[in-house]
Amino acid sequence: MQTVVKKWFKDKEFGFLDNGSGPDIMVRKSDLCNCQFLKPGVMVEFECHINKQTLTAKNVRLAKQSLNNNSKEKKPFHFGVMT
Repeated sequence: MQTVVKKWFKDKEFGFLDNGSGPDIMVRKSDLCNCQFLKPGVMVEFECHINKQTLTAKNVRLAKQSLNNNSKEKKPFHFGVMT
């Protein structure tokens, strides 16, 4: 699945992914692949699991995003995640 990071609490090491009109999907730092935290607005790919009536994301990775070819200046894309 793919969605956008809605919130991330760096001090608590967890956050939430947007789920449209449904309940937000919880993600923990331990379920992140190749990064230490997420930044709101970043697109991620993940597996969704049900844990005690709560949606939980596992194997969360940054989604590959391409630059807009119509832009006047081609700037390198920087993900919102520190590794």
